[in-house]
Amino acid sequence: MGKFVLLFILMPILDLYILIKASQSMGFGATILLIMATGIAGYYLAKSEGKVILKKINEEMGQGRIPSDEILSGFSILVGGFLLLLPGIVTDIIGITMVLPVTRSFYKVYIKRWIQRLINKGYTNIIIRW
Repeated sequence: MGKFVLLFILMPILDLYILIKASQSMGFGATILLIMATGIAGYYLAKSEGKVILKKINEEMGQGRIPSDEILSGFSILVGGFLLLLPGIVTDIIGITMVLPVTRSFYKVYIKRWIQRLINKGYTNIIIRW
């Protein structure tokens, strides 16, 4: 839990610093357009993948199985889309790497481990409401 608190404190500070530097080099308008474009892309990615993927993950977890690679890819796209929705360069970079097929496999390894730990603890659902 302490790692998440530290992450939520440091990430906005780092994002703000990078946004200021980007604004100084690209210009304020271009920086704002970049933030808006990644936010819109993130919204559509998260919306298109969201509910269907979570339903499939919950079905697999309910049967005590780790979801297939296809489902984990969808979950990576969902999380990546959510990160693109958040303003900031760092979250955008992480979100883009979760969406791109070339780099997505890196995240799927960690997602599999996380889901396996949840199953081992007896959890059978991931609940996200929107």
